[in-house]
Amino acid sequence: MTDPRYPIGEFQPKDVLTPVERAAAIEQIARTPDRLRAAISGLNSEQLDTRYREGGWTVRQVVHHLPDSHVNWYIRFKLALAEEEPTIKPYDEARWAELPDSRLTPVEVSLALLDALHRRWVILLKAMRPEEFARRMNHPERGVISLDWALAGMA
Repeated sequence: MTDPRYPIGEFQPKDVLTPVERAAAIEQIARTPDRLRAAISGLNSEQLDTRYREGGWTVRQVVHHLPDSHVNWYIRFKLALAEEEPTIKPYDEARWAELPDSRLTPVEVSLALLDALHRRWVILLKAMRPEEFARRMNHPERGVISLDWALAGMA
């Protein structure tokens, strides 16, 4: 690892996924809540409030960031499925991470939110037809992206 901001490497966008890649990405999204719960299992408050790297967020902020980010992407998927190439709204992740709910809320609240959100999202993803993954949205910071691209990024 050369850059601690990207422990598994930077995302390499792919505009079109194969059916196998798509199924693997959906499975990854389905497993995310359980994997997050396992990763923080047994951590005390002091550990949750530890920054995992210099200049980075605390573990607690990362846990709260995931449902913040994923609820935004879930809505973006629905917009792209229901509208023709909608322009979606970005948000300031760093500012959101500093809001009181990201510092004060017990992590179990975000884990429960992530569980429910991912159950809905996976139902939607598994019901989508292959051609629907080619639908696009306009991200003001990233340009026009496909739902396959977004799925790969979320996975």
